[in-house]
Amino acid sequence: MAIGVIRCDSGGARTAYGVSGESRGHAPGRGGPAIHWTGVRGPVEEAAGSGPEVSRPLWRDRSFGIFWGAQTLSVAGDSFALIAVPLLILNVTGSVAQMGLLTGVSGAASVVAGVFAGVLVDRFDRRTLLIVCDLVRLVLYALIPLVWTTGPRIWLLYVVLPLAEAVGMVFQVTYVTAVRNLVGGGRVTDANGKLYATAAAAGILGPMLAGVVAGRFGLTAAIGINAVSFAVSAIGVCLIRVPRDTGGPAASAVRERPWREILAGAVFLWRHPVLRVLTVLLSFFVFLTLGLTDLVIYRLKGDLGQPDSAVGVVLGIAAVGTVIGSLLVARLRARVGFGPAWIGAHAVAGLAIVGAGFAGSVWGMAVIVALYLGCVSVAGICSMSLRQQVTPDHLLGRVTSAFWTIHFSMGPIGAAALTWGAARFGATPVFVLAGVCCLLIAVAALFTPARLRHPENVIPAP
Repeated sequence: MAIGVIRCDSGGARTAYGVSGESRGHAPGRGGPAIHWTGVRGPVEEAAGSGPEVSRPLWRDRSFGIFWGAQTLSVAGDSFALIAVPLLILNVTGSVAQMGLLTGVSGAASVVAGVFAGVLVDRFDRRTLLIVCDLVRLVLYALIPLVWTTGPRIWLLYVVLPLAEAVGMVFQVTYVTAVRNLVGGGRVTDANGKLYATAAAAGILGPMLAGVVAGRFGLTAAIGINAVSFAVSAIGVCLIRVPRDTGGPAASAVRERPWREILAGAVFLWRHPVLRVLTVLLSFFVFLTLGLTDLVIYRLKGDLGQPDSAVGVVLGIAAVGTVIGSLLVARLRARVGFGPAWIGAHAVAGLAIVGAGFAGSVWGMAVIVALYLGCVSVAGICSMSLRQQVTPDHLLGRVTSAFWTIHFSMGPIGAAALTWGAARFGATPVFVLAGVCCLLIAVAALFTPARLRHPENVIPAP
């Protein structure tokens, strides 16, 4: 399972985060997706718009309040599977390589689903998609504790987890685009901040409770709690309305030929000089980091001889880094600019990964992983915010889908490679190698457009 509390652009866990586009572009023509636009309204202009949606605070918005609460509880539930599934495999098989293989297979399923997720989001009602995705994952995760009552069934995990990750990818892309529909363009930044902050906070308590539940009632009970969390999310979405603009660019965009629809997001990413570089560099970063949770668990259990509950404590305490990073990122980017914030965060993250290989105690590992997660939060929020700023609204779903598909395409291979290396050579040299390579990614970024303080001003050629 991928380390982190919230899925963000620099790696992270299975959980969706609430972000949405802030720029609007022209509709694509019949001959293909248009990616050069003029008259883009940036986040400042959007937030300054008029109307009741801007003047009414979000805490007084019933629909957002329900959605906010339900998704926060759902994130806490996700923490139970994040802890329980790797431990379940390790306890039954004793193999860190099996942990990495399942992570790799699940990641591959997510990548495949990402190819089509953006088109689905553009074609179908977003509220319905969110509910269906939650109900499907409820059934899938509930199967594990039910079947496990007759004895361990490792094969079931290789069926359930990839399917759940594929459905989760569709949910995540839908989530990104639905938040804007829910709160309106004038309040989307405020909504994103609230959703991200409480999701990170839920991730602090969730792993601790997961470790306690797993230690007292068993790992399958923890997975069952995760299944219930999807029911909570589905009920929350059922209680609200997610209005959608049925005219303008979105209406015409879905009438393109199927392959043009699928490729539109990738074409936009390729033609934008900054997003192209970020996509490539972050793909390598995910290759190096998708399996880090497995390595952390393996070091805690195998090298340091810690119990299952210690794993939950470490990841729960480490999640404080996500909260701190999310609170600091806006001020940091405003002060030093995108490039220094993004590159610096990746450099420090690389150093933290190296340090994890030498941590000799539970508390030392918790502090180092917290530093890593804080840097991932800073870099990830910078990256996804930039993408939202420069992507036309009618392409946001497909650009998000294309980015995540490309972004995580090498992750499954990397997760399998890292865990195989740990089983063969030990966790410490693998941590060191991964950390040094992450430092090299930061160095490489210094020679690309990603170094710019304000890359949102870069407009791609027509």
